[in-house]
Amino acid sequence: MKISVNKIAQLTGHNSAIFALTAGEQANEFVSGAGDGWIVRWNLSDPEMGRLIAKVDTQIFSLLYLSDREMIVAGNMNGGVHWVDLKNAENNRNIAHHKKGVFGICRTDDSIFTVGGAGLLTRWSIDTFRTVESLHLTNHSLRCIDYHSGRNELAVGTSDNSIYLLEAQTLKIKRQLISAHDNSVFSIRYTMDGQKLLSGSRDAHLKVWDLENDCTLSFKEPAHLFTINDIVFHPEGLWFATASRDKSVKIWDAQSFQLLKVLEGVRDGGHFNSVNRLYWSNYRGQLISASDDRSMIVWEVA
Repeated sequence: MKISVNKIAQLTGHNSAIFALTAGEQANEFVSGAGDGWIVRWNLSDPEMGRLIAKVDTQIFSLLYLSDREMIVAGNMNGGVHWVDLKNAENNRNIAHHKKGVFGICRTDDSIFTVGGAGLLTRWSIDTFRTVESLHLTNHSLRCIDYHSGRNELAVGTSDNSIYLLEAQTLKIKRQLISAHDNSVFSIRYTMDGQKLLSGSRDAHLKVWDLENDCTLSFKEPAHLFTINDIVFHPEGLWFATASRDKSVKIWDAQSFQLLKVLEGVRDGGHFNSVNRLYWSNYRGQLISASDDRSMIVWEVA
């Protein structure tokens, strides 16, 4: 399969490294969070103009947009969880909870889950903004989390090099993939059908686990030179992309796992510092990459 990738825009405005991306209120919008504590809304129809919608006092590591509540949940460097009401700032909350950062946020049907330092996985009530329960998985940091509704399952990647699979309602550990990687697991993502799980690590390897066949390792590739920070799928599941500390973005075929495209600084007008986060929008299939270079790039993939 051949694909074409065009650079549409390079967005600037943040004063620090950008660590978090999430959906926006409209299909053509997305939201960024960075080390400057700013939460900014961007419109892909007019990408040069960002709008500051909230500001916190420390670095933002993770974001999640709640479309039915018109709220954003943000995790910060110090372990705080911010609830940002986009319509009424009086409802905003900042709750200190995790230690050493909130590295991942995901949503199930009726709950929010956060993961952070000190190995704590926490369920939050969307209605009350309060913790419901916490599970101490390990003494090491929990670096990433994903949820698949069809499997009713959470996947968590950790700094003890493991991957944990948990039943989402009870938080019962279904499986622990011990030494899944040779270093911390920084990124994790279910395929759309839930049959496979992709993981990326500080060991720079991309791995694919066959969940329908006893979690066997079905694919392994030294995909980057350094840490794989994020993995995202195209909205229709055609491709997936990986972001790395090696400053590149790579696009892969979602069925064969064949590498299709490498986006680099000099040749493609890409980033010149670590690429920390990706967001693949429904709007014209545009892929957004966020970097330590304080910018985001909008790529059109066809």
